[in-house]
Amino acid sequence: MSPADTLRFAGRAAFAYPLRTALMVLAMAIGVAAVVVLTALGDGARRYVVGEFASLGANLVIVLPGRNETGGVNAGSFITNTPRDLTLADASALLRAPLVSRIAPLSVGNSEIAVGGRLRETMVLGTTSDYIDVRHLALAEGRFLPQESLGHASAVAVIGGTLRRELFGNEAAVGRMIRVGDTRLRVVGVMAASGQGLGFNTDELVIVPVATAQAMFNTNTLFRIMVEVRGRDALVPAQRQMEDILRSRREGELDVTLITQDAVLGTFDRILGALTLAVAGIAAISLAVAGILVMNVMLVAVTQRTGEIGLLKALGATGGDIRRAFLVEAALLSLAGALAGYGLGQLGAWGIRLAYPVLPAWPPDWAVAAGLGTALFTGLLFGVLPARRAARLDPVQALAKR
Repeated sequence: MSPADTLRFAGRAAFAYPLRTALMVLAMAIGVAAVVVLTALGDGARRYVVGEFASLGANLVIVLPGRNETGGVNAGSFITNTPRDLTLADASALLRAPLVSRIAPLSVGNSEIAVGGRLRETMVLGTTSDYIDVRHLALAEGRFLPQESLGHASAVAVIGGTLRRELFGNEAAVGRMIRVGDTRLRVVGVMAASGQGLGFNTDELVIVPVATAQAMFNTNTLFRIMVEVRGRDALVPAQRQMEDILRSRREGELDVTLITQDAVLGTFDRILGALTLAVAGIAAISLAVAGILVMNVMLVAVTQRTGEIGLLKALGATGGDIRRAFLVEAALLSLAGALAGYGLGQLGAWGIRLAYPVLPAWPPDWAVAAGLGTALFTGLLFGVLPARRAARLDPVQALAKR
């Protein structure tokens, strides 16, 4: 049998049993689609998280209260217990480091915000005028917090776009008075829409001077200190300078943790990358199940086509010809299932992007190639046994359909 004869024989055999063919193609398609969709979801989550931190800039150091002894970054890095709190004095001291360009101390709390008869709960962020530059944010209206000393508690506020819409509607917000807790503040600006970042939804924030926030919540501690250094190459020496300054202020003990954007990005990238591989492996199990179905159906096909196989052998077809014909049929079915699954997977990924626009759920190329390759390999692997059984049939007994 020539290659064209083998291909023609396999194609006619596949189309001769449409229901059987459709079931095998569907089983393989589901497996490939699962790989594509789940890897798109996992890789999309990885890209989203990495993008959130990358938006901070490449020369940012975050100072956290408490010491992470391992030196790494994990979920506990952002919730720490510390014997000594960060203060505004610590933030001022960090500005003395030669390689530090600006700082943004953060004080965080929840409070009620009221305008006229409208009232709602919101998060209050106390910081400085440099916060907008450190975070690379933008204003939609007005101006940001005034440049003033860290201890000056001005009665001004900048609100997020969602708060502006809910509290003021179509009316002007800049220049209006609001009540946050028991404090009356004047709105001096409205932030441009930016969504979630570093645990804060800027669209729903009230941003006030850090001293004002500390007075509101009756505290003198800081949640975090964000430090911008003079360049990416200065990250390591600047971190050492800040550690020396903080150690000297703490009687020689460094009971704070300094993390860089690279450390955060690397950790999250590794965690979510491993998660993507794990879900891809789980989805690939369905391809093994599909391969077993291919084998079972092909074994049934050998029984159904015993007379046909005997006739081919009687006409001179060798065992190798029969084996190749069945393997080509398995490959065609696997290829059809893989392509159908790829289309379904891309459709599912498009649905995720449509439902969650912030999530870049694009299936990675390696996952698509691995899904298609695994489908073909699985189909051929589980097609070997039926092909060998067909090749070993005795022509006389096969013609007698025994």
